[in-house]
Amino acid sequence: MITFERLVSRGLVRRISNEIDLAGVKTTVENLLRTAILGALAIIIVVPFVLFAFKINTIIDAAVGLIAAALYIALIYLLLEYNIEGRKTKLESMLPDYLQITSANLRSGVALDRAMLMAAKPEFGYLSEDVKEMNRRVFGGESFETAIKSFASRYRSYQLNHAVKMILEALRYGGAVADLLMQISKDMRQQQLMQKEIAGQMLMYSIFIIFAALIAAPVLYGLTSQMIVVTDTVWKGILAQNPGGLPTAGISFLKPSPPTITVQAYHYFSLAAIIIIAAFSSLIVSAISSGSVMKGMRLVPVFVIIGISIFLVMVSVVGGIFGHIGGA
Repeated sequence: MITFERLVSRGLVRRISNEIDLAGVKTTVENLLRTAILGALAIIIVVPFVLFAFKINTIIDAAVGLIAAALYIALIYLLLEYNIEGRKTKLESMLPDYLQITSANLRSGVALDRAMLMAAKPEFGYLSEDVKEMNRRVFGGESFETAIKSFASRYRSYQLNHAVKMILEALRYGGAVADLLMQISKDMRQQQLMQKEIAGQMLMYSIFIIFAALIAAPVLYGLTSQMIVVTDTVWKGILAQNPGGLPTAGISFLKPSPPTITVQAYHYFSLAAIIIIAAFSSLIVSAISSGSVMKGMRLVPVFVIIGISIFLVMVSVVGGIFGHIGGA
């Protein structure tokens, strides 16, 4: 049986393992690599055969298969990154309350590791589970410093890592940990409020980007698409009446000629452009409103569907209006 971990370098295996831990996904590196490699191979084989049935160029078939396989692997990576960002966001929303409860427990006279365990309420979800795992490692003989650093490494969160660093510094130099945790909690809440205020102030930029990507671009591409249909039909009529071509009126370099782009080619180009514009606009809007690009991934399908729908509606409406000219 093939061991897929042996097909890649050890450094890549360690990196994938770290990504899986950060994403909180219940799988192994072997299973993830199996899914990615076998899925990519299946795409490379199936897609060219499907395209070959439509009698498309063989080189193009192979290139599309390779691109589709690369996009499949990229999608798996992006899903991992999306889960990592989601865990980080949820953690940072719970962290101020958790630190405040831990601070209150410390004031009652218990040790820090015990105070953190007592603060791990069920409503904190996977944060509580990770804290309990940290305490199990401490009770098993591991030092508190090593255990809490390992706990912080399970999240790609600057706030958590900064808080852990401050806690360890306070323990090392004899600081008031309870007061420190309370202050960190207050600072985190102020930062979250500031982020919400900034997102509100940037709302107009988000509205402009959404309008440009989901309305303006599809409408313009739809109008242009129908203009090409009309132009193509007009040129067919002109060439039917002048089989030998149009006269040059003595100026050979000004000879009129029909457009080289076809209606079908521009239609596919418009769809591809709208998909790219809509996808990137969702990521940009997410970066503006929340400071995270990955949070916008959940909006990509919605933006793409809306953009394509408006484009198709525009093509249909304009085609109906100018149908007697363009033959739509």
